[in-house]
Amino acid sequence: MKIVILAAGIGSRLGNPFPKPLTPLSNGKTIMGMQIENLEDKFNVDDINVVVGFKKNLIMERFPNLLFIYNPFFDCTNTSKSLLKALKKSRNDSVLWLNGDVVFDGNLLSVLQPLIDSENSFVAVNTSKVAEEEVKYTLKNGYIDELSKSVQNGLGEAVGINFIAQKDINHFIQRLEECDDNDYFERGLEIAIAQDGLKVSAIDISKFDCMEVDFREDLENANMLFKK
Repeated sequence: MKIVILAAGIGSRLGNPFPKPLTPLSNGKTIMGMQIENLEDKFNVDDINVVVGFKKNLIMERFPNLLFIYNPFFDCTNTSKSLLKALKKSRNDSVLWLNGDVVFDGNLLSVLQPLIDSENSFVAVNTSKVAEEEVKYTLKNGYIDELSKSVQNGLGEAVGINFIAQKDINHFIQRLEECDDNDYFERGLEIAIAQDGLKVSAIDISKFDCMEVDFREDLENANMLFKK
């Protein structure tokens, strides 16, 4: 399995002069530093691939042992194109990928492990809240049907931790290529579900602390949750 962290964006809503994944937390770690620590505690992985863009050298210098993929169009493309660059290098592997701004309790990876071991694609979700501005989902026959910010009557929110099984990855790559530059990667999943019959489970991790840091208020909440 390969692991990909999407860290190319500018993150303008948080207002940092540096990449959002390098945002310091009150526990003394950065967002990405905490992600990597959690991942390395759980998985025996050959490499972690980070898609970089905005002020890429700052991330590369902070984490020199990782592998990096550069999206030179980070300022005019969205996560569908950043993820596409990474997946094209992993066509024969399953891939677990994370948004570079998600802060999470490493214990939730134990819930995801059985799906990874059985090679079942999934999106990790929080069913305890459904905020209007977040990526939401619906189900059909037990699998994800709709997946976007515009979903009506969503059953929960996607938290930014996802897995594509090796058997599904080429369909997903094809659909990401069809996405518009400004599409989120969820659009590629949604097309693959509709057009290729991709079966993607929604894995509820609501009992664990997990949140994306988009605004200063999010950062304050994350610091309250992850003090140690």
